[in-house]
Amino acid sequence: MGRQTFCRLSVLFLLCFLVLSCQGKGTATAPGRLAVVTTLFPLYDFAKNVAGERADVSLLLPPGIEPHGFEPRPADIVRLNAADLFIYTSPYMEPWAQVLIKGVQSGKLEVIQAGSGILPEGNPSVPAHRHERRDQVASGGPEAVDPHIWLDFANAVKMVETIRDGFIRKDPAGREIYEKNAADYTEKLKALDEQYRKGLQSCEKRIIVNGGHFAFAYMAKRYGFRYVSVYGISPDAEPTAANLAGITKILRENGLRFLFHEELINPKVAQMLSKEAGVALLKLQPAHNLSKEQLDRNESFLSLMGENLKNLRTGMQCQQASSKP
Repeated sequence: MGRQTFCRLSVLFLLCFLVLSCQGKGTATAPGRLAVVTTLFPLYDFAKNVAGERADVSLLLPPGIEPHGFEPRPADIVRLNAADLFIYTSPYMEPWAQVLIKGVQSGKLEVIQAGSGILPEGNPSVPAHRHERRDQVASGGPEAVDPHIWLDFANAVKMVETIRDGFIRKDPAGREIYEKNAADYTEKLKALDEQYRKGLQSCEKRIIVNGGHFAFAYMAKRYGFRYVSVYGISPDAEPTAANLAGITKILRENGLRFLFHEELINPKVAQMLSKEAGVALLKLQPAHNLSKEQLDRNESFLSLMGENLKNLRTGMQCQQASSKP
């Protein structure tokens, strides 16, 4: 751990101690309901669907904040001290979650790592996924970890099951409700998976280029297309001039008409590449967080993935058959 990081964490823990010493229980929860804090939007939506009326589920990330560079605040640890459950993906996706967990003084908190059993346990610096070099332009290296596991909907099902089991451990009396809600939502995820399989099976192009960060490797592998990104795993890793030239070459060599981009990442690089290569922009959402406008519209994980499928079909020049099962 670097000295700067150590100093930041030390200050955070000191502030946390002072805040907890002066503050009560934090956010209020309806009597008889679990207080649940989730890190990312997919977990928030999964937990809401599993819990139903038995929990008040909240999203830790403020609207529009990109999670890779998020730094916890003392108020976040206060929220966790008042919570019954804390749900995060993995140390690969939210390394800052460990900071929050270490700051919790309450003995009642149940921690659920929803990506358990999907990504390897242990040191996040150890590579978990290998990707072909020919698909790497600025993707974080040939052995980079893509932690966006929910974009393989079979993984999303496993995450829902892990969340269900955590709810049951914390609230055994609600077992029947949690099991039924999880089963119902799992069927929706399986139907979504089938929509993707049918919707992407007859496309002229089997490659997409993303002007955002390396977030869609799981989706590409599951549905059988190549995937190239401008940025690496972290959207803060600026691409080089050679990377950008390589992206433009790939767009032209493959006769692609569209370049994908992400809502929460500065679009200036994607816009520049779009102009240089003469292609249009299409949105592709990893969904780890939403804008305030999306939250106000009550967007769901399923609705976001439905929009992604529509745009993928356009970008990959798929036949105009219905993508519905």
